[in-house]
Amino acid sequence: SKEAVAIVDNVVKKIEGFDGDIIATYDTHAQNYMQTQEGKNLPVPHCIKDTEGWALDKNVQAALDKKGFKAIEKPTFGSTDLVEYIKTNYDPAQIEIELIGLCTDICVVSNAMIIKAYLPETPISVDASCCAGVTPESHNNALEAMKMCQIKVI
Repeated sequence: SKEAVAIVDNVVKKIEGFDGDIIATYDTHAQNYMQTQEGKNLPVPHCIKDTEGWALDKNVQAALDKKGFKAIEKPTFGSTDLVEYIKTNYDPAQIEIELIGLCTDICVVSNAMIIKAYLPETPISVDASCCAGVTPESHNNALEAMKMCQIKVI
């Protein structure tokens, strides 16, 4: 979407200026996507592993490659693997988590809510200027939902 394209520079600047560990989740589906529960309810094949549509924006990927990052493939909206990685590698009482990316109203909100459920005392924020939703309205609705669940929106 034009909103997704519009956040790329903000995302690159955020990555380049970030002083901490970066974990990137890749929405990752297989060729059988349309037969999955998600595919039946969101019948738009996307992010099929090892296709052009699976790759991150080249400028975002280059910024990540320069900084170094942990990649986690997630087969659906939210990632329990992400939470397990955080719980295994960090002290939840000693960290803060900031989320950015696409889609605010699907993947970002899902990951934010899963992390909040597993790590309720860990401060979590979302940088709205580095997120875009399916539509501007659904982006804003997701931000409001996260605020209601004590996720800070910046």
